[in-house]
Amino acid sequence: MQTLPRITVEVPVLSIGSGPSDYEALGSYVDALRRPQGLHLTLLHIGVLEDFSQDVADWTRGITSTAVATGRTVAWLQALPVLGGFSGSADRLVALGGGSVCGLEVEVPDSVHEYQVSLVQALHELLDELLVDNVDDFILSSRALGFRQPRWLPHIAVGRPKTRGGGFREIGPLAVEFGESRIRNRRLLPAVGAG
Repeated sequence: MQTLPRITVEVPVLSIGSGPSDYEALGSYVDALRRPQGLHLTLLHIGVLEDFSQDVADWTRGITSTAVATGRTVAWLQALPVLGGFSGSADRLVALGGGSVCGLEVEVPDSVHEYQVSLVQALHELLDELLVDNVDDFILSSRALGFRQPRWLPHIAVGRPKTRGGGFREIGPLAVEFGESRIRNRRLLPAVGAG
C-alpha cells in the first residue's frame, strides 16, 4: 500500500559539521542513521492534504467542503513567503516521538523562530477563512496536523536511538547550514484554479 505524501514547510540541511565524517560519527549514538541528502528541519507540519481537508470538513460539519479546504490550502501554501538560508548549531541528540526517533536539536537564529511563529499565525488565519471555530482546539485535535507539544523544538530527525528511555545525549558542537524554505512534496499538490 502506497502512503500518501505528507506536506510540510521545511528547510533542507546543506551540511553538518566540517565534512561527511562529522555526520557519520553520529552513527555511534544512532541506529539506522539517515542519508544526509534527505535531512531537513520542519517548520510547520500540515500532514496528508486529503486528511487535513477532511479534518476541516468534519470540524465544520460540511460547511467547508473538502474541495474548498484543499483548494484554499494549496493556494495558501503556494503564497507563503520563503525564508532564506541560514546557519545553526547543534550540540545534543534528543529522543522524539515517544523515543522512536533520534533528533539533532538545533540552535537557530531568532529570525527563524519568528518565521515559524508567523507560519502558525498564518495557519490560524487560513483556518478562520475555512470557517473553523475554536482554531486552537482544532489544531490540537487534527490528526493530519499532529501537534503533540505546545512549543516548536527545532530538530533534524537523524535515525533511531540506540537505547530506549528518552532523554538527551551531549555531543560535540556541530555547525549546521540550511538552505531556503520549501514546501515538501510541492510538485504533488493538486492544481487549483482561481476562485
